[in-house]
Amino acid sequence: MGLYQAKPNKETASSFVKTFMPYIKKRASRIKSVGLAYEDLVQEGLIGLLNAIDRFDETKGAAFETFAITCIDNRILSALRADARKKNQPLNNYISIFDDTEQPLYTPDSSSPENLVIIREEIKNIQNNIRENLSSFEKKVLALYLDGYSYLAISELLSSSPKSVDNALQRARRKLK
Repeated sequence: MGLYQAKPNKETASSFVKTFMPYIKKRASRIKSVGLAYEDLVQEGLIGLLNAIDRFDETKGAAFETFAITCIDNRILSALRADARKKNQPLNNYISIFDDTEQPLYTPDSSSPENLVIIREEIKNIQNNIRENLSSFEKKVLALYLDGYSYLAISELLSSSPKSVDNALQRARRKLK
């Protein structure tokens, strides 16, 4: 990175992104957050850089590099603060319904007829387990979650709170183990 004194323009924005990307990635890799992934932190850093490009004023006497680093750091710090707020705790402290140690049902060698029959039986067992052990609310929440809906979207669709959605998923996970 060099010391840039002139205001960046839209044509040079991509060169600034290339220049500052290693710095952004380095900052993001040093931070461990429960609710924010590495990619989220990199994205926040990029937003900070783009804000710096738009708001830089060379008449203030600071170099662009200094201003950009400050904007990047502040944006990442702001995202971390937002993530740590108490209102996000139910979503940040969830337990995944998927066990990381479990093997997926489909593996590359599962194309043999015997393995396909075994997979179908496992799917039937899981479906029966869901049907017998989960309440109707837990079934709805689980189905929406597996379809890719967020906690907030599920809570809006089912007219409930995000905390009740989280609780239902945790109960379903325990019941299905």
